[in-house]
Amino acid sequence: MPVVLRFKGFRFFFYSNEGSPREPVHVHVVGAGGEAKYWVSATVALAESDGFDARTLKELLAVVEENAELIERTWNEYFC
Repeated sequence: MPVVLRFKGFRFFFYSNEGSPREPVHVHVVGAGGEAKYWVSATVALAESDGFDARTLKELLAVVEENAELIERTWNEYFC
């Protein structure tokens, strides 16, 4: 599972076997007892989460938005 970046103990990554057909570009985040999945396309959006409070989800959303280009580029280099 390729790790795209790390931030304050959180790991941002995607799974090598993202399904068939593969889902659109997204990133998984784990750390601090929780996990979340964010879609990374025209608009970054939370797909699902478990264990994070609203404040943490908002902070993680900002990190994903700031790094959307890196996430998408890494995804395309890996899968294409």
